[in-house]
Amino acid sequence: MTDFNVEETLAQLTLKEKVALLSLKDFWHLTPIERLNIPAIRLSDGPNGVRGTKFFKSVPSACFSCGTGLGSTWDTELLEEAGHLMSVEARHKGAHAILGPTCNIQRGPLGGRGFESFSEDQYLSGMASAAIVNGIQKGGVAATIKHFVCNDLEDERNSINSIVSERALREVYLMPFQLATKYANPKSFMTAYNKVNGTHVSQSKQLLDGILRGEWGWDGMIMSDWFGCYSIEQSIEAGLDLECPGSPLIRKHDSLIHQILAREIPMPMIDERVTNILKFIKFALQSGIPGDAPEDTKNNTPETSAFLRKLADEAIVLLKNEGGLLPLKKEDKIAVIGPGAKAPRTFGGGSASLNPYYQTNVLDAIKKHLGTDDVAYALGSEVELALYDVGKVVSTEKGAGFHVQVYNAPVDAKERTLLDDMTVESSKFVLFDYMPKGAKDQLFYLDMEGDFTPDVTGDYAFQESCLGTALVYVDGELLIDDKTNQVLGTAAIGASSKAQTKTVHMEAGKTYKIRVEFGCGKTFTLTTYDLTSSNGGGFFAMGYNLQRSDDDLLKEAIETAKSAEKVVLCIGTSYDYESEGFDRKSMDLPGNQEKLITEVLKANKNTIIVNQSGTPVTLPFIDSTPAFVQAWFNGMESGNAIADVLYGAVNPSGKLPLTYPRKLEDNPAFLTFKSNNGHVIYGEDVFTGWKFYEKTQVSPLFPFGFGLSYTTFEFSELDVKLVDENLVATVKITNTGSVAGKEVAQLYVVPPKTTTAVERPLKELKGFAKVALEPKESKTVTVEVPYKYAASYYDVDAAKWHAEAGEYGVLVGNSSASEKFLEGKFTLKKDEFWSGL
Repeated sequence: MTDFNVEETLAQLTLKEKVALLSLKDFWHLTPIERLNIPAIRLSDGPNGVRGTKFFKSVPSACFSCGTGLGSTWDTELLEEAGHLMSVEARHKGAHAILGPTCNIQRGPLGGRGFESFSEDQYLSGMASAAIVNGIQKGGVAATIKHFVCNDLEDERNSINSIVSERALREVYLMPFQLATKYANPKSFMTAYNKVNGTHVSQSKQLLDGILRGEWGWDGMIMSDWFGCYSIEQSIEAGLDLECPGSPLIRKHDSLIHQILAREIPMPMIDERVTNILKFIKFALQSGIPGDAPEDTKNNTPETSAFLRKLADEAIVLLKNEGGLLPLKKEDKIAVIGPGAKAPRTFGGGSASLNPYYQTNVLDAIKKHLGTDDVAYALGSEVELALYDVGKVVSTEKGAGFHVQVYNAPVDAKERTLLDDMTVESSKFVLFDYMPKGAKDQLFYLDMEGDFTPDVTGDYAFQESCLGTALVYVDGELLIDDKTNQVLGTAAIGASSKAQTKTVHMEAGKTYKIRVEFGCGKTFTLTTYDLTSSNGGGFFAMGYNLQRSDDDLLKEAIETAKSAEKVVLCIGTSYDYESEGFDRKSMDLPGNQEKLITEVLKANKNTIIVNQSGTPVTLPFIDSTPAFVQAWFNGMESGNAIADVLYGAVNPSGKLPLTYPRKLEDNPAFLTFKSNNGHVIYGEDVFTGWKFYEKTQVSPLFPFGFGLSYTTFEFSELDVKLVDENLVATVKITNTGSVAGKEVAQLYVVPPKTTTAVERPLKELKGFAKVALEPKESKTVTVEVPYKYAASYYDVDAAKWHAEAGEYGVLVGNSSASEKFLEGKFTLKKDEFWSGL
């Protein structure tokens, strides 16, 4: 079936079928109506790739640059192409809808999911979202924009009450969703976990029915985030169509039917919710993707790799390059140092994580670029919080990884039945969506075995935590007992036992047998009320590391730095530190990295720092750093893209989508970025991000919109005018340097000096355009935006947008703090009030 009549189908549905449609069937699928030939429509994470239906043993997928990386491109055409490639990936995963993009606002640098979102600026975030949505949906796949709205921190995210003024809600936090609706019309919205001004979003009639459907005229399907539905009657009345996941926690079928028959919930309201779901299914079926489609890796092609490399190239931001230290030359004798050199920094943690087709790292990419393995390397500092994956270094006669056998009973049971047999190349896996056939009462047990042969003699630390129970043995000796005396720990998503770390001395070349006896989530001996944890089979994580002191690592790094002409120092965070489920505790670099940087800079002044993080980090050493590259979590082509930029194969063109503060205390949300007894006050109001720094004259380390190039550009001949409903600005941009490059024209609007009714930002971003130029080439760039969007603020008294009469300034430059803004102006002769899109 590829099409059906929504009204006729609604009339044929029984009450039980209607109720069943109001929640997912399982973790990823809508409820099928087999009687009417309607299949199970599939949803899939996420914001930087399409995982498919599995956390455990997932089919590999393409991993895109993280949200901040995508935002750094400032290129809507490129982002639309990225969205289209996501739709292609969705087809290879049998997914009719992608749970993305994420377009929440980065109020401060500590947000756990800050890396998922595009920007601290509402306009850049909205236009990036619209581009991604258009690309996805032109490919016939539904986009699900999220998280609507104010899901801007992870602290107590299910219960936190975001207290925000009506004006800030409209101008900042709703604006990305408004722009995406205006320019792309996503087929689905996902509600946020949190409350806004006292009401959970998933049951907010004001937000869902009033603004989204009523004022904006949007007519798609609204789904909850996973376990983000909290009521039956209120959520249905507010406009929440679909509870996720299934089986339903809140909209239990019998309970819902009982409320309908008791006339607590009107039947027309149920029909309205079901109609929206049917329209969504209708769109999904037109994609031609069959229900229960198989997943494959056929999109792992040279073309996919080439595009993801281009995307990663354009995401990288060059922030400092004193004395033209970059680009490097092939003949330069370099050393590569740091915890981000060998370890791929492909994605952040949580829903954004997936199993990529492959990963690249900086060291290997540089070796490949130079055509030699003879590149000096030192680790310098350890930052891996969960240590390295044991499953990547063990093997059995069946091949690489652990041999895993799944049974219906524990090892000491009198009788055991084998339920599953597999090889798993990881010792870190989530089993929320795994349940072997034949498991009675959702109970099962994993026996894992693998041989480990170390290359270096020394003390090896093994660390384990789980949701379930686990015993870890080395050569038959019990090393870790995470079964008899478990202690509750923390996890990014869900609950877990507290991690235990034990050390074993091992000899190089000797083979050690590692065995794990794991009991599924149901065997967990501790009490947890986390709903994600109670779903499916639990999870297990075990890591290892060769124990070396900070001093030894530092000494090795210093000697390596002294031996080279130039150093590439790879620093940053990882998915251990930036993840869904928790906010960062600090903006500081983890581990001993700050000392590493200081000492390497002393040892070799020609040090290029490459930072791989999803959001800003503290950089107290920046004044003595000649070159600094912000490289993000940049997808599976990240290593190659960094090498491209370092050696000038690509001229960097990324621009910061957020402000880089000098210190954490400078950021506008410093005092209010955490739960205070269940509440968080959005005290910065409309002065989010760069607008706060500018208004308060707090100097950032690197301003919003900033990014360097290996060439130079000149802006000239600005012309500004009103044409019909639009503000139209044209500007001539010339590449005055000697290499080809790309520049971004950024248009900022200054409010009238006569404004007295409300406090407004000094200026606001209202348009941008990216242009590619050959050396000495000039092009005229046009930036066009509806003048109502360029001029308006939200008038709370009128409950409408207010385009105020007066003279507005127009500034065009290459960052929010351009040294040479071109200036123009336009005049509105009368006040205008408006609503809608």
